[in-house]
Amino acid sequence: MTYEIDLFGIVVPALLVWAIVAYVLCALLRRALEGFGFYRHVWHRPLFDFASFVVLLTLLVAVSARFVA
Repeated sequence: MTYEIDLFGIVVPALLVWAIVAYVLCALLRRALEGFGFYRHVWHRPLFDFASFVVLLTLLVAVSARFVA
């Protein structure tokens, strides 16, 4: 797996790119869960949001390691 990605001549860590993608996906998930009223059943919303971000980031890194590399 490459640990650096070349974006138009700028080399950035791959984890930074995946973290940005995971943040966008997490924001979309957050809006969807708000729309369904899911957060009424969640005890600690910021902790749940952070955990969902970590899970999405882990999935993205695992998928990238398997298919991109």
